[in-house]
Amino acid sequence: MVHIGQPTHSPSALQFISPPHVLILEARFYDEINDHLVGGAVDALEKAHATWEKLTVPGSLEIPVALQYAAQRKNGRKFDAFVVLGCVIRGETTHYEIVSNESARGVMKVSLKHNLAVGNGIVTVENYEQAMERADKTRQNKGGGAAIAALSMLHLKQVCGLTEE
Repeated sequence: MVHIGQPTHSPSALQFISPPHVLILEARFYDEINDHLVGGAVDALEKAHATWEKLTVPGSLEIPVALQYAAQRKNGRKFDAFVVLGCVIRGETTHYEIVSNESARGVMKVSLKHNLAVGNGIVTVENYEQAMERADKTRQNKGGGAAIAALSMLHLKQVCGLTEE
């Protein structure tokens, strides 16, 4: 059962017939930042009574391919929604722009191709301090925000009649 008109900024406000099963795809590059991002996502998913699995890839450029693999999963329970997490910090070369732009473009392309409910929590920042500000659960909590976005998109997908539920 889906309730139209419910606020979607709070995970506990979203109602699903059965608990959603969510994949957290983590680009594990900066351990401390990622710990905060994942912690925020897990907290939000648990508040929504969602079940979750986590897969780790080396960096943000690998996220779109991993998302495509997961969308085509043949064994095990299918995922209802996806949370992508990672951090790209500007350096001295143009690599930052390539990783930031291509990871976002790839996530969007796969999301549209496979009709996925995705919350993008790949933070792109100038320095480590900005990354911690965005990742920390007690500050901007971008991991939690990405999980709420994924659940909100799943909710919208159900409202539009695009799921089996």
